[in-house]
Amino acid sequence: MTRTKNKPVTVGFIALGCPKNMVDSERMLAEIVQAGFLLAAEPERADVVVVNTCGFIEPARLESLEAVEAAIENKKSGNIKKVIVTGCLSQRFGAPLLDEARGVDAVVGLEYRDSIVKVIRDTLASDGPLVFHGPPSNGIADDRVRLRIGPVHSAYLRISEGCSHRCSFCTIPAIRGPFRSKPPEKVLEEARELADSGAVELNLIGQDTTMYGRDLKLSGALASLLRQMEEIPNLAWVRLLYAYPTGIDDRLIRTLADGSKVVHYLDIPIQHACDRVLKAMRRPDTKDDLRRLIERLRAAMSDIVLRTTVIVGFPGETQADFDELLQFIRWARFDALGAFTYFPEAGTPAAEMPDQIPDEVKQARFDRLMLAQQEIAFARNRDRIGNAVVCLVDSRDPAPAGGGKRRSRPTGRGRFYGQALDIDSACVIQGCTAEPGQFIHGRVVGVQNYDLLVEQL
Repeated sequence: MTRTKNKPVTVGFIALGCPKNMVDSERMLAEIVQAGFLLAAEPERADVVVVNTCGFIEPARLESLEAVEAAIENKKSGNIKKVIVTGCLSQRFGAPLLDEARGVDAVVGLEYRDSIVKVIRDTLASDGPLVFHGPPSNGIADDRVRLRIGPVHSAYLRISEGCSHRCSFCTIPAIRGPFRSKPPEKVLEEARELADSGAVELNLIGQDTTMYGRDLKLSGALASLLRQMEEIPNLAWVRLLYAYPTGIDDRLIRTLADGSKVVHYLDIPIQHACDRVLKAMRRPDTKDDLRRLIERLRAAMSDIVLRTTVIVGFPGETQADFDELLQFIRWARFDALGAFTYFPEAGTPAAEMPDQIPDEVKQARFDRLMLAQQEIAFARNRDRIGNAVVCLVDSRDPAPAGGGKRRSRPTGRGRFYGQALDIDSACVIQGCTAEPGQFIHGRVVGVQNYDLLVEQL
């Protein structure tokens, strides 16, 4: 057991950011526990606090800095000895982060993820702040052996790292390096490991999952990977996230349509639908390309659920450009949509573009877009009333005591195949008798805003 003054060293861990960051957090947690450190139930009272940050856009950066500052305040009060900052924020800013957040004891870049134990030991032994930082890696880390912090039955599986696209608004290539695929045999080994540990749902992630295998000179690699996942015992659902539109070809569409475990769900970040704005964003798609793709997907799978993300208020976006985006969204009728107001990120070409949009205009366009999407989502939910569904149960509340037969029925929360965990809406399951990780057959009997009300059959 690792000890300081004959007492076990306790480590508090704060995980922030996207699913890719969650995978990194789970790997670091596994290393920490295997080294003999104790995980603190209350991070604010640990010997060492590790904050795994996000630094993708301004709101995420501010959230990360708030968590770091809170840890520093606990250190000042004597509850914490050392504060270590890891993740995308550390990778993006490196040593200057020590000046922005005074009181941090170590800044740790992404390349040092699997060296977190050495980082903790060196930081505890050091009298001054340390920096573990280098350029983005050209390799891809092994994500096997993770201490899961999400539900056992649903797991993220990273199939690639980095990005080689050069979207004018994005910092990811500078943070995580060029695109590189995890070899198929490693992906499948990890998939089997997760399934053996209780995962019945795997969510495939990467900066651009549809580019998978191209750097390895593998033709149709993603479709092949999905077909091989169909053979993994105990696995029920495979979900594809972050599918770059231009990478969705006929082979992939056929694989999605024909699979029994690959669910009819796609997350396709289109970012915009005005050709002029798309060009300024350095996106290769056109509005017609996106329209044809959506038509092909729905022709192949009438039940496919489509999710997207868009950016409003990009530099130079006129009212007409925004109206064109809004019209496209109303035509496409995405099942789910996430939107961001544009943030000028330092070091990106878009940050230097003329005609930056005032914040109040961005917000007004965002509000209008989300109101339109709300109408679409609510209407789609109403259309599902009466449909039979298979739901994966995520949680179940015990039956309340007394109150009559109906009031005593237990309620669960789960999802049908068209809902991704922690991203989309959910199903509220009435009369739920299943445990988390089990499937139930039900019928949609109503709606509750974005959620579906499901009666277990």
